[in-house]
Amino acid sequence: MTTRRHAILLLLWALASLGAYAQGELLARLQSLQGVSGVEALESSIYTEKYVLKVSQDVVPGEPHKGQFQQRVVICHVGFDRPTILVTEGYYAHYALRKDYQDELSKLFNANVITVEYRYFGESMPEPCNWDYLTVENSLADLHRVNQLFRQVYRGKWAATGISKGGQTTMFYRAFYPDDVDVSVPYVAPLNKALEDGRHEPFLAKKVGTAVDRQRLEDFQREVLRRRATLLPLFRDYCQEKGYTFRAPIDEIFDLCVLEYPFAIWQWGTPISEVPLPTATDQQLFDNLIQYSEPNYFSEQSPYLSFNVQAVRELGYYGYSTKPFRGLLFRKSAHDYMHRVMLPAEFRQLKFDKRLYRRTRRFLKQNDPSMIYIYGGIDPWGASGVGDMKCLQKKTHLRVHTLPEGSHRTRINSFPEPERSQIIQEIRQWLE
Repeated sequence: MTTRRHAILLLLWALASLGAYAQGELLARLQSLQGVSGVEALESSIYTEKYVLKVSQDVVPGEPHKGQFQQRVVICHVGFDRPTILVTEGYYAHYALRKDYQDELSKLFNANVITVEYRYFGESMPEPCNWDYLTVENSLADLHRVNQLFRQVYRGKWAATGISKGGQTTMFYRAFYPDDVDVSVPYVAPLNKALEDGRHEPFLAKKVGTAVDRQRLEDFQREVLRRRATLLPLFRDYCQEKGYTFRAPIDEIFDLCVLEYPFAIWQWGTPISEVPLPTATDQQLFDNLIQYSEPNYFSEQSPYLSFNVQAVRELGYYGYSTKPFRGLLFRKSAHDYMHRVMLPAEFRQLKFDKRLYRRTRRFLKQNDPSMIYIYGGIDPWGASGVGDMKCLQKKTHLRVHTLPEGSHRTRINSFPEPERSQIIQEIRQWLE
């Protein structure tokens, strides 16, 4: 009995030593990478090891004399022999610090995760800040450097994935660096052709939901605008209490929140039954408007200035249809609202450059990469997705999957069988 207990203790000691060695090996590898600094261990309820670190990046790739910045990267480790998921975040990456964070592809395929915060967001903001260098092409060079750097640690198959603006980044990354990853999975990623793309307005007016649903939304908007005299004071007091300031008159901000309302409702899949009827009280109308169309979105305090700059410069965005509300608006047209409301004066002269849109479409037409696009059928962002490219239907590897009633929250696990299993099997074959 004593001998058996002694053997068990030796085995447990050996396993603990092996785990400590593996942990020490990963940490040593990360710390040895050139340009990596500040490696800190993070707690995880999912992964065997997790670290946050900084990667030194050129503000202008290939021109170090113009300065560097430190880009935040989070490493979630499963094993050196497992695939690696590169999360091409489009904004901040602080969510990846959470103890319970797990990317969908990592969960499905038992893979490592490298989450890269986008330049000019969060802790990845260059100092001094020169906005001329906030370009998609420069952000993709950041990802390429991260890819090449961490391939010294993870030599298996790689996949890139991202959601929304992160999904756009996944798409652009494949177009600019087609050999960096084996698989690309962009979630709910638009490919806009103009600052006000033009496809979202007819989608909201005629295509999404039922005619009854769309009428209920329009009735709500019209009723809110009709009650401007009583609702605007509530709106003004709310904004003052929150400390919001704006680059346009409060009347225009009120209108923009009303115009934004249906986009927000459909984007997040809010049940239409939650939209108040015209018989609702002033307070009910106001509370619902604020709940789904928060004015901070248009404020000078918005945390998304970096995104707004990129949207105007090359990512594009959406416009608003004001025709149903003639005679009820502060301004007759919402055209060019981003320049007027969502950017400081120093950016007012920025013009949209269509070259990124054209290059990406050309890449998708001329190539057949291993890519799975995921869209939600009621998500307005899908109106400017790649689903309208009929040539993609003839591809062997590239696939576009749209969940009919899916919102901007649509993921692979949102799909019913057998489509869900088909998507997973395709990706698994590419990662093997």
